[in-house]
Amino acid sequence: MAVRFRFGYVAVDMRVLLLLPAFALLAACGNMEPLQPRAGEGMPVKPAMAARAPTADELLTTPPQARPARQDDGLRRSEEREDDPFDLPPTR
Repeated sequence: MAVRFRFGYVAVDMRVLLLLPAFALLAACGNMEPLQPRAGEGMPVKPAMAARAPTADELLTTPPQARPARQDDGLRRSEEREDDPFDLPPTR
């Protein structure tokens, strides 16, 4: 026999009420130490043309090609746009 509670329109099982705090505690126990390679393994090899091997933080940083900066609109003020010859109405 399951115990059910009613909150507004939603009926909640007692197991759900007991599991939610357990999952919250489990999610809160993450590792907060800096990343290190596994025991017996080293960092990745140095790239061929690099002066030194990259650190863990440098390996985790996304390059600008992966997240390009937002391009500003070419119009600075309210101006009429030039006629676009490729802006055609849809065909059937």
